Amino acid sequence: MADNSKMTRPLSDFSRPLLDWYDAYHRVLPWREEPTPYRVWVSEIMLQQTRVEAVKPYFARFMQELPTVEALAECPPEHLNKLWEGLGYYSRVRNMQKAAQVICSTYGGEIPSSVDALLALPGIGSYTAGAIASFAYGVPAPAVDGNVLRVLARVRSDKRNILDPRVKREYEELLSSVIPSDRPGDYNQALIELGATLCGPNLPPECDKCPIRDHCQGYREGVAPSLPVREKKKPRRKETRTVLLICDGAHVLLTRRPDTGLLAGLYEFPSFEGVMTEADILAYVRQLGLEPLKLAAASTAKHIFTHVEWHMTGYEVAIGDTTLPVGSTLTIDDRTYVVADTATLESTYAIPSAYSKFLARFQVDKGSKRIKQQR
Repeated sequence: MADNSKMTRPLSDFSRPLLDWYDAYHRVLPWREEPTPYRVWVSEIMLQQTRVEAVKPYFARFMQELPTVEALAECPPEHLNKLWEGLGYYSRVRNMQKAAQVICSTYGGEIPSSVDALLALPGIGSYTAGAIASFAYGVPAPAVDGNVLRVLARVRSDKRNILDPRVKREYEELLSSVIPSDRPGDYNQALIELGATLCGPNLPPECDKCPIRDHCQGYREGVAPSLPVREKKKPRRKETRTVLLICDGAHVLLTRRPDTGLLAGLYEFPSFEGVMTEADILAYVRQLGLEPLKLAAASTAKHIFTHVEWHMTGYEVAIGDTTLPVGSTLTIDDRTYVVADTATLESTYAIPSAYSKFLARFQVDKGSKRIKQQR
């Protein structure tokens, strides 16, 4: 039988010691120093499944190039992908742009403060809506992410599956009843900060330093390190892929992925599921109207997505000088290809991080403007 004992237990009011600790020890982060609705929104989307230190340079560059909702709404998609290159989960930034366009058309470019209005925007869920409303507007709305779930599961010695959406909804309701109306944003950020530091993931909680230890049932029972409980995820599907690095020394061939599915709409080196023989590769290159001069094995690489794991083998295909102009496209068998040079490879086309090991094999020679393949 499911453990429902926590369903009616009230959440203890630990706001005073929590806020005192936050005031003294919180990390200085750029989006916290100037918590405008736009900056909060961009930072929270970037921080999804990404470490804080990794986000900082992306956030700075994004704010410099797209400082307003209007700028985001009008940004060319290719440039937007390039700004996001390396963060992964590109659907996040596509949804941001869709939401920005709705904000411009419906709200005159002003991000709404209402949680319900925020939830109606593309790509904004309950956590992000609560974060924008409370951090930027001072609305007493909960913002429950994985860090907060971890803290509250330990505080209440909750042994239910923390990934169950019903558990999250319950905690949102409980926090709504105790969140202080005078400092809702700081309260939410303090819980997040505690869950990211002293009560963090993958390490035993530092209960001796915790400001709310006296309110923690998990600490009193000695079970805090074993919480929260998560049901095991299904194993990822594994795929074997062949990646082709087709280059004439000054140009490299890229292909655009479909508009839906994994890495939708991004550019990549031509790749295929399964293992291609050398004869298959040569025939494919000739089908593109190019003449292969040399074929050599390149790097192998592995990349892990949420539900699938790619095991890739790369081949370098040297071709004769192409007469196709840079940026020109061709479509063969419903696949779109584009010719890139040193400038566009660096500045225009966002190559998914799954291909970073293959991309690293190309060194740009600034003097000759040629692409040198590393050995």
